[in-house]
This record gives sequence, C-alpha cells and structure tokens, in this order.
Amino acid sequence: MTALPGQAPQKSIRGLTPSAANGQTLALRGAILSFGHRLDSDSPQFQTFTDLAGHRSGLLFIPDGIVYIVDGLIAWVLPADEAVAQLPVDCPVHRYQDRLIMPGFVDTHTHFPQLEVIGRMGHTLLDWLENYTFPAEARFSDLSHAQRAAQVFLQELSRHGVTTASVFATVHPESADAFFKIAQASRLRMICGKVLMDTNCPKNLCDGSDHGMAQTESLISRWHGRDRLRYSLTPRFAPTSSPEQMRAVGALLQDHPGLHLQSHLAETRQELDWVARLYPHHPSYLDVYQHFGHLGRGTIMGHCIYLSDGDRRVMADTQTAIAFCPSSNLFLGSGLFDLQSALQAGISVGLASDVGGGTSPSMLKTMLDAYKVLKLRDQTLSPEYAFYLATLGGARALGLESVIGSLEAGKEADLIVVNPEATPLLAHRAAASESLSDLLSALITLGDERCIEACYIQGQPVMAQALGT
Repeated sequence: MTALPGQAPQKSIRGLTPSAANGQTLALRGAILSFGHRLDSDSPQFQTFTDLAGHRSGLLFIPDGIVYIVDGLIAWVLPADEAVAQLPVDCPVHRYQDRLIMPGFVDTHTHFPQLEVIGRMGHTLLDWLENYTFPAEARFSDLSHAQRAAQVFLQELSRHGVTTASVFATVHPESADAFFKIAQASRLRMICGKVLMDTNCPKNLCDGSDHGMAQTESLISRWHGRDRLRYSLTPRFAPTSSPEQMRAVGALLQDHPGLHLQSHLAETRQELDWVARLYPHHPSYLDVYQHFGHLGRGTIMGHCIYLSDGDRRVMADTQTAIAFCPSSNLFLGSGLFDLQSALQAGISVGLASDVGGGTSPSMLKTMLDAYKVLKLRDQTLSPEYAFYLATLGGARALGLESVIGSLEAGKEADLIVVNPEATPLLAHRAAASESLSDLLSALITLGDERCIEACYIQGQPVMAQALGT
C-alpha cells in the first residue's frame, strides 16, 4: 500500500506477556490503526488530531504491526520486528498485507425492525413513521418474523464491520427476545431494548395499562448482563409516552443503575412543537426527559439537532450522550446537527446510522454524510475524527470505552480488517494518497462494506480472507 508512510516505530504498547498466556491465542499482522489514545510520547507511532472544539487526541499508527490476542482479549500491540520474537511458536498469525487493522465500528443508534423500510422516500419524520415505520413494526408481534429480521440485521452489521450497536426493537417483547437470542449466538456486543409507547401511536403498537413495565422488567432479568448483552430502556420519544410511562421509566432506571437508556430528542421542528403542546409547563424538550429522571451517564439521545445552549449544558452536566445521525437527518430533511457546539459544551458524541431513516448500515457512508452535514454548517470534520466518532467516540458515548473502541491491552478483541483497494476506483485513489489522513479521506468518500475484508469478534473470525500466515 504505497499510501501508508513507512515509519519506523520506536515504542510498543504492552499488556500481557506471551508467557502469561494460558488460553487460545491468535495474532493479526498488518497496518495497525486506532483512534482516541492518550497523548503518550513523541514516538512516531503516535500522531495527534483535533476535534471541532480544538481538543487534541492521540492516534496510534504502526505501518507493520501485530495485535496479539489471548482468550478474546488484546494482550499487546507491537511493531512486527519486535513482536515476532515474542510470539509463542505455536501462535497462528493471520497476515493482512497492505490492509488496515482497526477497532470494529460502533453504531450508537439504529432500529433493527426498520431495515425493511430503508429508502422509502418522500416524507418528513412524523409522516414517515405513520406511513412506513409503524406498519412495518406491527409485524414484529410474530416471533418468527422478528427472528428472521434480527438474523438479517445482525449479518448486515458484521458485513459492514459494526461490532457494537445500540438498537431499538419494537414494542413487542418478542422482538427484543429474538434480537437478544441471535445477538448472543453471534457474540456481537449489543445493547437493545423493547420500545415503550402508550399514547399517540397505533393501537396495535400501544403498551397496556402497566405501561409496558412488566414486559420490560422480564426482558431485563433475562438479558441484561448476559454474555456481551446489555439492556436499554427505550421510550421511543416523549410524544408517544404518557407522563405515567415516563415516570415509570425514570423509576426503573434509578432502581437499576447499570441499565442504558436510549430515545430521540429534538430531531425536527414539528416534533418540538408537538412536545411543547403535550408538555406546556416544561421550558424545553430536553427538560421533559430531565424531569422524569431519564438523563445521566448511560443515556444516549438520538439526533439533538434543535438544542439551546442551556440544553447542551444540562446534557454535559448530566453526562448524557448524543448519537449523531447524519444520514437520516439528510434523507428525511430533518436538519443539520451542530457538532462543534456539542463538543464545546463537553458532551460525548458518537456516530449513528439510524437505519432505516438512515440509508445504510455502513459507518463509512455515515462518516461521509457527517462530513456533508457539517460542511453545510461551516464546520470541517477531519477524517481522523470521523473514524474516532465511529470507534472509541461511540464506545465512550455508550459508556463502554473500558472494554471496546480502541486497540489497547485488556480490551475485547473486536477488530476489522479494512482493504483500501477494495474497488478499482478506491485502489486508484489510494495509490495517489499523500498521507494517512488522505487515505482515510479516500476510504470515507469511496468506501463501503466491500472494504471490510475481515471481522473478528473476541478474536474469532466472523468473516475472514486472511492473506497467508
């Protein structure tokens, strides 16, 4: 890969030593790339990049390196010339010549039942929900339908290199059960929850008199914390939850502090007007969620286009995160997210496909849409920060940065192998790249799922075409 600068790294990132390994081992060799590291040293394997608020962060790049994996965890990351001598003699090495090995992508907001309505054109958000989303979601009371949809959705995530996601099911507990069961078998790290709606929605999608709480608690007991699965309380958005349901969700969140919460916030002006009519005594849409105890670390709100400076301060103070959903915002004409103001306020932000309002599960395509949205706001998203948002930034937004999101010792070995030569045009463009940053720009602009050559979950290949050993 002529575009990758041939640096000579001087420093290694160490964790477990080979002699400490007692279980299954594997090594991946290629160009190592990881975003959001602490600014460690002047070593050439560490570079820096900045976000739109001017915050500096570290980038790890080793042109020829090895990730050593023990029992599904990253043990260490080293330059190849140093690592080869330290590997156990019986450790298999999968070599990916001229490929980038990086953390799996993290999608912070998506809807698995909506894959079958992706690309339905001609409507704004509320009309799109009524005409397409709600009829499609009504079919998920059928467990077999939910299972088929979950299987396709999770296969698509793996094909696109997404190894962790925060996922909306439907109002039916069957949909969440189906998703969790198949996600468990896939070993992907998934967060999901049954949607909660008990007002202003079709009757066949409306929670009963207990506001869906019994079904929710039963799902939590079955799935939260089981293997790599976590449960997220999922009120669709304030307009479709009664005050009683909103209050019950807040109480459940307080009773189970390890739970996640996901919802939608300030996506369109029409939605804001609706919330103002439903909750006239609240000064803002965000204040409705705050009033009912929904904000805090572990809560992520999708969209957040129409926020005031005061709203952003509250989100930062409560450690509530934002899922930036550029593709759906463009497709539905909802508006343009202000990333710079969110970062200046100190809010954690992750990138999200928002399928099916979003138009692809591909985080590469989502990065490109994010770039376009921000350019329309006179903000320029660097390729390095775009990849950060889709990896460690997403992990931080979901409160999972201690276990995923970067290639560091002790973290789970969810990795992807990216081929910058996956198509003739991309190969032509990559060969002309003048720097690593330029190559990442080409991947964002021209890349798609064909660039995901291999995907490893806890060190095990889901799809792989290793080029020799």
